[in-house]
Amino acid sequence: MKNVMRMFAVSALLLGSSTIFAQELANYTGADRTERLIEAAKKEGTLTLYTPTPAEYMRLLTEPFEKKYGIKVVTWRALSEQVLQRTIQEARANKNTVDVVQNLAVSMEALHRESLLMPVNSPYVKNLIPDAVPAHHEWVPTMHYVYAQAYNTGKVKKEDLPKTYNDLLDPKWNGKLAMESGDYDWFDEVVKEMGEKNGKAFFCKLGANGLSLRNGHSLLTSLVASGEVPMGLTLYQYNPAQMKAKGAPIDWFVIEPAIAINDGIGIPKKAPHPNAALLFYDYMLSDEGQATLAKIGYVPTSTKVESPMKGIKIKRLNPVELLDGAEKGQAMFNDIVVNRSGCGK
Repeated sequence: MKNVMRMFAVSALLLGSSTIFAQELANYTGADRTERLIEAAKKEGTLTLYTPTPAEYMRLLTEPFEKKYGIKVVTWRALSEQVLQRTIQEARANKNTVDVVQNLAVSMEALHRESLLMPVNSPYVKNLIPDAVPAHHEWVPTMHYVYAQAYNTGKVKKEDLPKTYNDLLDPKWNGKLAMESGDYDWFDEVVKEMGEKNGKAFFCKLGANGLSLRNGHSLLTSLVASGEVPMGLTLYQYNPAQMKAKGAPIDWFVIEPAIAINDGIGIPKKAPHPNAALLFYDYMLSDEGQATLAKIGYVPTSTKVESPMKGIKIKRLNPVELLDGAEKGQAMFNDIVVNRSGCGK
């Protein structure tokens, strides 16, 4: 029994020492930062990543990292809300499993408010879009999920595409439009752009004209590609772009400004493999990691990597405002779009 207790004590001491070393490296800006991280990360040998990113795309990011550094990445994937909940629940239970969390910015900001994340001063942050980086540096944006509109090229002519939201009220679009059923953040921003009164009236008319709701961005993309839905209003831009590249009869466009939400990365304070986590964190922000994101079709946050959305005006949603206004935004979305009880008043 004493030997077992001694082993636990030694393990705890080593973990504590590793964490302290990682915390020092997290804010170390010397020229040998990467060299020191590699040395410490190789001793840990692995890291666990929680993410909502589809497995096929996550592999395109993790496999080059594994090959380059010899660090195994174990991925647990779930919906954004599930990733957030599991991270918080495990932290409260002192079950330290996750090393890196990659999730939507609003969820990352929620983890910051729970005081669960380690502040990191990565040398690559200077290359990111400045106003997208939170001052606390407990998480940073790796990419944008840009809401785009997409259409079936066999059902809709390119010259007929709407140029403004009000163009969607033309009778020719009746019964031909759909949006993802959880995109209250996009709805809320469009309402703000129009002014609350006009915005509500617009979505009430759109609903009366047969706007349908579908569960899941990937499903909505597939329905547009199949022609069941001639036009989708809230698809993540990379989904139709990837399907188009595979030969599907689908294309995307945006009614500017395109609305985007950041996806971020952070390291829990009690990560069991903090040095490997830091190495992966830096890699995701590096030119190599950001270029891989762009190659997949995502919109990188680095100013040094060309964006698939080059030349398009983008409005990035503020994660703090999203978090604080989530209850009100969801309630309005339900009243106007989901059950339409707020229309006709």
